[in-house]
Amino acid sequence: MKGKDAVLDSHANGKIIRRRVGDAVALVLPEQQTAPLIFSSPHSGSNYKQEFIDASRLNAFDLRRSEDSYVNELFEFAPYHGAPLLHALFPRAYIDPNREPYELDPEMFHDPLPAHVKTRSDRVRAGFGTIARVVANGAEIYRDKMYFSDAEARVEAYYEPYHATLRRLVDETHAQFGFAILFDCHSMPSIGGPNDRDAGRPRADIVLGDRFGTACAAKVTDRAEAALSGLGFRVARNDPYAGAHTTSHYGRPGDGVHAVQIEINRSLYMVEAQYSRSRGHAAFTERMGQFVRAMAEIDWRALA
Repeated sequence: MKGKDAVLDSHANGKIIRRRVGDAVALVLPEQQTAPLIFSSPHSGSNYKQEFIDASRLNAFDLRRSEDSYVNELFEFAPYHGAPLLHALFPRAYIDPNREPYELDPEMFHDPLPAHVKTRSDRVRAGFGTIARVVANGAEIYRDKMYFSDAEARVEAYYEPYHATLRRLVDETHAQFGFAILFDCHSMPSIGGPNDRDAGRPRADIVLGDRFGTACAAKVTDRAEAALSGLGFRVARNDPYAGAHTTSHYGRPGDGVHAVQIEINRSLYMVEAQYSRSRGHAAFTERMGQFVRAMAEIDWRALA
Protein backbone atom coordinates (compact mmCIF):
# COMPACT_ATOMS: atom_id res chain seq x y z
CA MET A 1 0.00 0.00 0.00
CA LYS A 2 2.94 2.37 0.29
CA GLY A 3 3.44 3.09 -3.43
CA LYS A 4 5.65 5.73 -5.00
CA ASP A 5 3.28 8.55 -4.15
CA ALA A 6 3.13 7.73 -0.43
CA VAL A 7 3.97 10.49 2.04
CA LEU A 8 4.88 9.64 5.63
CA ASP A 9 3.49 12.17 8.11
CA SER A 10 4.62 12.50 11.71
CA HIS A 11 2.11 13.65 14.31
CA ALA A 12 1.90 13.78 18.08
CA ASN A 13 -0.27 10.65 17.90
CA GLY A 14 2.17 8.70 15.73
CA LYS A 15 3.07 8.25 12.07
CA ILE A 16 0.69 7.80 9.16
CA ILE A 17 1.02 7.32 5.41
CA ARG A 18 -0.92 9.50 2.98
CA ARG A 19 -1.40 8.58 -0.65
CA ARG A 20 -3.70 9.21 -3.56
CA VAL A 21 -5.08 6.99 -6.29
CA GLY A 22 -5.22 9.40 -9.23
CA ASP A 23 -7.97 12.01 -8.83
CA ALA A 24 -10.33 9.46 -7.34
CA VAL A 25 -9.28 8.41 -3.85
CA ALA A 26 -7.25 9.62 -0.89
CA LEU A 27 -5.88 7.06 1.56
CA VAL A 28 -4.63 7.67 5.08
CA LEU A 29 -2.96 4.55 6.44
CA PRO A 30 -1.42 3.62 9.77
CA GLU A 31 2.26 2.89 9.53
CA GLN A 32 1.23 -0.57 10.70
CA GLN A 33 -2.38 -1.77 10.73
CA THR A 34 -3.15 -3.09 14.19
CA ALA A 35 -6.97 -3.12 14.11
CA PRO A 36 -9.27 -5.20 11.86
CA LEU A 37 -11.19 -2.03 11.01
CA ILE A 38 -11.57 0.00 7.80
CA PHE A 39 -13.23 3.41 7.57
CA SER A 40 -14.56 4.72 4.25
CA SER A 41 -16.18 8.01 3.26
CA PRO A 42 -17.68 7.84 -0.25
CA HIS A 43 -19.58 11.14 -0.23
CA SER A 44 -17.22 13.74 1.27
CA GLY A 45 -15.41 14.50 -2.01
CA SER A 46 -15.44 18.18 -2.96
CA ASN A 47 -13.40 18.41 -6.18
CA TYR A 48 -16.02 20.05 -8.41
CA LYS A 49 -14.40 20.39 -11.82
CA GLN A 50 -15.33 23.42 -13.87
CA GLU A 51 -16.58 21.31 -16.78
CA PHE A 52 -19.09 19.67 -14.44
CA ILE A 53 -20.27 23.02 -13.10
CA ASP A 54 -20.57 24.36 -16.67
CA ALA A 55 -22.77 21.39 -17.65
CA SER A 56 -25.06 21.94 -14.66
CA ARG A 57 -28.08 24.14 -14.15
CA LEU A 58 -26.80 24.68 -10.60
CA ASN A 59 -23.94 26.69 -9.19
CA ALA A 60 -21.09 25.13 -7.23
CA PHE A 61 -22.73 25.89 -3.88
CA ASP A 62 -26.04 24.22 -4.75
CA LEU A 63 -24.28 21.15 -6.13
CA ARG A 64 -23.01 20.56 -2.60
CA ARG A 65 -26.50 19.66 -1.36
CA SER A 66 -25.72 15.97 -1.92
CA GLU A 67 -22.30 16.14 -0.29
CA ASP A 68 -21.46 14.61 3.10
CA SER A 69 -19.23 17.54 3.92
CA TYR A 70 -16.14 16.95 6.11
CA VAL A 71 -17.06 13.37 7.06
CA ASN A 72 -13.53 12.22 6.21
CA GLU A 73 -12.22 14.78 8.71
CA LEU A 74 -14.42 13.36 11.46
CA PHE A 75 -12.54 10.06 11.24
CA GLU A 76 -9.07 11.53 10.86
CA PHE A 77 -7.89 9.77 14.03
CA ALA A 78 -8.65 6.28 12.66
CA PRO A 79 -5.11 5.69 11.29
CA TYR A 80 -3.62 6.66 14.66
CA HIS A 81 -5.59 3.81 16.17
CA GLY A 82 -4.33 1.34 13.60
CA ALA A 83 -7.16 1.48 11.03
CA PRO A 84 -7.02 2.71 7.40
CA LEU A 85 -9.23 5.55 6.18
CA LEU A 86 -10.13 6.17 2.55
CA HIS A 87 -12.33 8.81 1.04
CA ALA A 88 -13.47 9.86 -2.40
CA LEU A 89 -12.06 13.07 -3.82
CA PHE A 90 -14.79 13.43 -6.46
CA PRO A 91 -18.24 14.71 -5.46
CA ARG A 92 -21.25 12.45 -5.08
CA ALA A 93 -23.24 14.64 -7.49
CA TYR A 94 -20.72 13.72 -10.23
CA ILE A 95 -20.76 9.96 -9.61
CA ASP A 96 -21.93 8.02 -6.57
CA PRO A 97 -19.78 5.07 -5.43
CA ASN A 98 -22.50 3.99 -2.99
CA ARG A 99 -24.56 2.66 -5.90
CA GLU A 100 -24.16 -0.25 -8.26
CA PRO A 101 -21.71 0.66 -11.04
CA TYR A 102 -24.46 1.19 -13.62
CA GLU A 103 -27.71 2.33 -12.03
CA LEU A 104 -28.76 4.91 -14.60
CA ASP A 105 -31.88 6.80 -15.64
CA PRO A 106 -32.37 6.31 -19.41
CA GLU A 107 -34.10 9.69 -19.64
CA MET A 108 -30.75 11.36 -18.92
CA PHE A 109 -29.09 10.01 -22.08
CA HIS A 110 -29.24 10.71 -25.81
CA ASP A 111 -28.47 7.11 -26.77
CA PRO A 112 -30.04 3.80 -25.67
CA LEU A 113 -28.40 2.19 -22.65
CA PRO A 114 -26.81 -1.28 -22.88
CA ALA A 115 -28.63 -4.31 -21.48
CA HIS A 116 -26.32 -4.57 -18.44
CA VAL A 117 -27.42 -1.17 -17.12
CA LYS A 118 -29.92 -1.25 -14.25
CA THR A 119 -32.55 1.29 -15.30
CA ARG A 120 -35.23 0.40 -12.75
CA SER A 121 -34.72 0.79 -9.04
CA ASP A 122 -36.10 2.98 -6.28
CA ARG A 123 -32.88 4.99 -6.37
CA VAL A 124 -33.06 5.60 -10.12
CA ARG A 125 -36.73 6.59 -9.87
CA ALA A 126 -35.87 9.07 -7.10
CA GLY A 127 -33.12 10.61 -9.26
CA PHE A 128 -30.23 9.23 -7.21
CA GLY A 129 -28.63 6.66 -9.48
CA THR A 130 -24.90 6.16 -10.02
CA ILE A 131 -25.02 9.42 -11.93
CA ALA A 132 -27.67 11.43 -10.15
CA ARG A 133 -30.33 13.41 -11.97
CA VAL A 134 -31.02 15.68 -8.97
CA VAL A 135 -29.31 16.92 -5.83
CA ALA A 136 -30.68 16.27 -2.34
CA ASN A 137 -33.37 18.98 -2.48
CA GLY A 138 -34.72 17.67 -5.81
CA ALA A 139 -33.18 20.34 -8.06
CA GLU A 140 -32.23 19.07 -11.53
CA ILE A 141 -28.48 18.93 -12.10
CA TYR A 142 -27.97 18.92 -15.88
CA ARG A 143 -28.78 21.37 -18.64
CA ASP A 144 -28.70 18.73 -21.38
CA LYS A 145 -28.69 14.98 -21.84
CA MET A 146 -25.40 13.08 -21.94
CA TYR A 147 -24.09 10.06 -23.82
CA PHE A 148 -23.51 6.65 -22.30
CA SER A 149 -19.81 6.99 -23.10
CA ASP A 150 -19.72 9.89 -20.62
CA ALA A 151 -21.09 7.61 -17.90
CA GLU A 152 -18.59 4.87 -18.78
CA ALA A 153 -15.72 7.34 -18.55
CA ARG A 154 -16.78 8.40 -15.05
CA VAL A 155 -17.16 4.81 -13.89
CA GLU A 156 -13.70 3.90 -15.18
CA ALA A 157 -11.92 7.00 -13.86
CA TYR A 158 -13.59 7.35 -10.46
CA TYR A 159 -15.99 4.59 -9.43
CA GLU A 160 -13.75 1.64 -10.28
CA PRO A 161 -10.58 3.03 -8.60
CA TYR A 162 -12.59 3.79 -5.45
CA HIS A 163 -13.95 0.26 -5.18
CA ALA A 164 -10.71 -1.39 -6.25
CA THR A 165 -8.98 0.43 -3.39
CA LEU A 166 -11.70 -0.45 -0.91
CA ARG A 167 -11.72 -4.10 -2.00
CA ARG A 168 -7.96 -4.27 -1.57
CA LEU A 169 -8.21 -2.87 1.95
CA VAL A 170 -10.93 -5.36 2.85
CA ASP A 171 -8.99 -8.30 1.40
CA GLU A 172 -5.72 -7.30 3.08
CA THR A 173 -7.44 -6.79 6.44
CA HIS A 174 -9.19 -10.13 6.14
CA ALA A 175 -5.92 -11.86 5.24
CA GLN A 176 -4.15 -10.32 8.24
CA PHE A 177 -6.82 -10.85 10.91
CA GLY A 178 -9.04 -13.59 9.52
CA PHE A 179 -11.96 -11.12 9.26
CA ALA A 180 -12.62 -7.45 8.51
CA ILE A 181 -15.02 -4.78 9.81
CA LEU A 182 -15.93 -1.96 7.43
CA PHE A 183 -17.51 1.25 8.70
CA ASP A 184 -19.00 3.19 5.79
CA CYS A 185 -19.28 6.79 6.99
CA HIS A 186 -21.91 9.35 5.98
CA SER A 187 -23.79 12.37 7.25
CA MET A 188 -27.49 13.20 7.19
CA PRO A 189 -29.64 16.32 7.54
CA SER A 190 -30.78 16.90 11.10
CA ILE A 191 -34.45 16.80 10.06
CA GLY A 192 -36.10 14.43 7.59
CA GLY A 193 -36.67 16.01 4.17
CA PRO A 194 -40.01 16.26 2.34
CA ASN A 195 -39.38 13.06 0.36
CA ASP A 196 -38.07 11.06 3.33
CA ARG A 197 -40.18 8.64 5.34
CA ASP A 198 -39.36 10.66 8.46
CA ALA A 199 -40.28 13.98 6.84
CA GLY A 200 -40.18 16.90 9.26
CA ARG A 201 -38.99 14.82 12.21
CA PRO A 202 -35.74 15.47 14.12
CA ARG A 203 -33.27 12.64 13.73
CA ALA A 204 -31.03 10.75 16.13
CA ASP A 205 -27.43 11.83 16.55
CA ILE A 206 -26.15 8.72 14.77
CA VAL A 207 -27.87 6.00 12.76
CA LEU A 208 -26.21 2.60 12.39
CA GLY A 209 -27.29 0.66 9.31
CA ASP A 210 -26.50 -3.04 9.04
CA ARG A 211 -29.17 -4.05 6.51
CA PHE A 212 -31.29 -5.31 9.42
CA GLY A 213 -28.60 -7.67 10.62
CA THR A 214 -27.65 -9.18 7.25
CA ALA A 215 -24.47 -7.15 6.62
CA CYS A 216 -22.64 -7.91 9.86
CA ALA A 217 -22.73 -9.98 13.02
CA ALA A 218 -25.02 -8.60 15.72
CA LYS A 219 -21.99 -8.31 18.02
CA VAL A 220 -20.46 -5.65 15.76
CA THR A 221 -23.51 -3.39 15.69
CA ASP A 222 -24.16 -3.98 19.40
CA ARG A 223 -20.62 -2.95 20.36
CA ALA A 224 -20.69 0.08 18.05
CA GLU A 225 -24.00 1.23 19.51
CA ALA A 226 -22.75 0.71 23.07
CA ALA A 227 -19.58 2.71 22.39
CA LEU A 228 -21.48 5.60 20.80
CA SER A 229 -24.12 5.63 23.53
CA GLY A 230 -21.34 5.65 26.11
CA LEU A 231 -20.04 8.84 24.49
CA GLY A 232 -23.42 10.47 24.99
CA PHE A 233 -24.91 10.06 21.51
CA ARG A 234 -28.54 9.17 20.77
CA VAL A 235 -28.26 6.16 18.47
CA ALA A 236 -30.84 4.58 16.15
CA ARG A 237 -30.60 1.47 14.00
CA ASN A 238 -31.64 1.12 10.37
CA ASP A 239 -34.08 4.04 10.57
CA PRO A 240 -34.23 6.00 8.38
CA TYR A 241 -31.11 4.50 6.75
CA ALA A 242 -30.30 0.79 6.71
CA GLY A 243 -27.29 0.97 4.39
CA ALA A 244 -26.92 1.08 0.62
CA HIS A 245 -24.68 -0.57 -1.99
CA THR A 246 -21.41 -0.51 -0.04
CA THR A 247 -22.95 -2.11 3.03
CA SER A 248 -24.86 -4.78 1.13
CA HIS A 249 -22.06 -5.50 -1.36
CA TYR A 250 -19.18 -5.88 1.12
CA GLY A 251 -21.11 -7.12 4.14
CA ARG A 252 -20.71 -10.90 4.07
CA PRO A 253 -20.64 -12.04 7.70
CA GLY A 254 -20.52 -15.68 6.66
CA ASP A 255 -17.26 -14.95 4.87
CA GLY A 256 -15.84 -12.91 7.74
CA VAL A 257 -16.52 -9.44 6.29
CA HIS A 258 -18.81 -7.23 8.37
CA ALA A 259 -20.12 -3.87 7.14
CA VAL A 260 -21.93 -1.10 9.04
CA GLN A 261 -23.10 2.24 7.68
CA ILE A 262 -22.73 5.21 10.02
CA GLU A 263 -24.95 8.26 9.43
CA ILE A 264 -24.02 11.33 11.47
CA ASN A 265 -26.42 14.17 12.20
CA ARG A 266 -24.91 17.23 10.50
CA SER A 267 -26.03 19.64 13.21
CA LEU A 268 -23.43 18.06 15.51
CA TYR A 269 -20.45 19.36 13.55
CA MET A 270 -21.46 21.80 10.82
CA VAL A 271 -23.68 24.76 9.97
CA GLU A 272 -26.01 22.91 7.64
CA ALA A 273 -27.29 25.86 5.59
CA GLN A 274 -23.77 27.13 4.91
CA TYR A 275 -21.91 23.80 4.44
CA SER A 276 -19.32 25.10 6.86
CA ARG A 277 -17.68 23.60 9.94
CA SER A 278 -19.34 24.66 13.17
CA ARG A 279 -17.60 25.58 16.40
CA GLY A 280 -18.31 22.05 17.57
CA HIS A 281 -16.44 20.41 14.69
CA ALA A 282 -13.13 19.90 16.51
CA ALA A 283 -14.73 18.58 19.70
CA PHE A 284 -16.94 16.24 17.72
CA THR A 285 -13.93 14.92 15.80
CA GLU A 286 -12.26 14.15 19.13
CA ARG A 287 -15.32 12.20 20.24
CA MET A 288 -15.32 10.19 17.01
CA GLY A 289 -11.65 9.47 17.64
CA GLN A 290 -12.68 8.06 21.02
CA PHE A 291 -15.24 5.88 19.24
CA VAL A 292 -12.59 4.54 16.86
CA ARG A 293 -10.24 3.84 19.75
CA ALA A 294 -12.99 1.95 21.58
CA MET A 295 -13.65 -0.18 18.48
CA ALA A 296 -9.92 -0.79 17.97
CA GLU A 297 -9.43 -1.95 21.58
CA ILE A 298 -12.13 -4.64 21.41
CA ASP A 299 -10.96 -8.24 21.09
CA TRP A 300 -12.77 -9.21 17.89
CA ARG A 301 -11.11 -12.57 17.41
CA ALA A 302 -14.36 -14.48 17.97
CA LEU A 303 -15.48 -13.13 14.59
CA ALA A 304 -12.87 -15.29 12.90
